[in-house]
Parts: sequence; C-alpha cells; structure tokens
Amino acid sequence: GCDASILLDGPNTEKASPKTRGLGAFVLIDKIKQVLEARCPGAVSCADILNLATRDAVFFSGGPSYPVFLGRRDGRDSHAAWVDLPSPSISWESSLAYFESKGLDVQDMVTLLGAHTMGRVRCSNILDRLYNFNNTGNPDPSMEALTLRYLRKQCPPKLKLGQPNPLINLNPSNPTHRFTNSYYTRVLTNKSVLGVDQQLRYGGDTYDLTDEFASSIEDFKGGFAYSMSRMGGHKVLTGTKGEIRLDCRMVNK
Repeated sequence: GCDASILLDGPNTEKASPKTRGLGAFVLIDKIKQVLEARCPGAVSCADILNLATRDAVFFSGGPSYPVFLGRRDGRDSHAAWVDLPSPSISWESSLAYFESKGLDVQDMVTLLGAHTMGRVRCSNILDRLYNFNNTGNPDPSMEALTLRYLRKQCPPKLKLGQPNPLINLNPSNPTHRFTNSYYTRVLTNKSVLGVDQQLRYGGDTYDLTDEFASSIEDFKGGFAYSMSRMGGHKVLTGTKGEIRLDCRMVNK
C-alpha cells in the first residue's frame, strides 16, 4: 500500500505476479474510490484508501482502531519484479532481517505476523511443510499431528500441472476471520500453518512476545495498532511526487 502500485492493471504489474495470487477485494476499492471522487474530486489517493480500508477492516473484525496519517500519493508504475515478499518457510532470523530491512524491529515482526490470525493462503505455500520439509521427503517434524492430518486433507500433494491450488484458512481455529489472538496459541502448540509463523517459537524475544500476546488480547491489540502505524509510513510518496489517481486501476491520462 505504499503508493497503491498493487492496484494498477496490466500484463506485467504487481497484480499479475504469481506472488500476489490470492489478493482480492479490488472491486471494493473501486467502489470506495468512485464515492470519494463524486464527493471530493481529486482529493484522496488510492494509497490512502488502502490504508484507511485496512484499518477499518481490522476494526470491524474486532481489532483495534488506530490513527492513519494521510497525504500519500499514488505511484505511476507497477512491475511484477517489484513484488518483495519473503518465503513463507524462512527461519525467524531471516524473517527478522527482512523486517529490519524495512525499518521495522522484532516486536513489529511478531506483531504484524499476527495478522495471520485472519485470512487465507494458497496450498502451494505450505506443500513443502506437509510433504517434503527441507527436501527430506517427510513432513515438518515440528507440526502437531492432528494439524498435519487436517492440512494434508485440505492440500493433497501436487502431482500434475493444472491441479487445483485451493485457498485455505491461515488460522483454522478462526473460520470467521475475526481479530483474535488464537494465532499465537497455535504457534505455542505447534499448530501454525506457515513455517515462518511456527518459527516464532524458536527465538528468545519472538517466543516471549508470542507468549505475551497469547495471554493477552489487549496487549496484541495495542502492539498491532502501533506496528501497523509504523508500517503505514514506509516509503510513501508525498508532496509533488506521484499523483492522486482518478481511477485506482490506471494512471491519470
């Protein structure tokens, strides 16, 4: 959401990258933009809409509200090669290095990964944990047995091209996608869906923060509001940079 480049349509945009497969709700952003343009022409950027819509989606799911500083501008370019997302199976050390490269710290990492208490993921992102962990031909030995059995039922091994790649819940304990702290309880009991989430159990600070958030939904809410505000200020365009798009799917003519 830095400059809303993810919203631009095109054959080689970020939206077209395999790494962003599963993102949705673009039509909802279009509707919000249409209402704003009718009432406040050329005033609210698509980047600000993304940040405000995220805050409100969190709040209406039972999470915290938090201040969103406005004045972002929209970028004019988007390239699939720009998509910079870490592997879902990396170690906590590699995950922390990634977050630190964005100006965030270990508390931000543990807190923001907690967003996985909601949402869905493609089976292709966890097949290695289910069937070939570290190229051993076996599942991840850290995964709790009933969780492994459930996920294997949801995600059969991919044996041929064209086989379905279903979306499954990141947090099977939360099928209605409410803002809860059950994500952290699952980490502590080896029931995480993503490898990067399970890794939070193995670092000293990451374990302590996970334990704190599993014990207190209020601590998680407070930390989440703070870290989302920090992330929302990363590499934004302001002033005369970029533009305020009239249509979030295309640059202004």
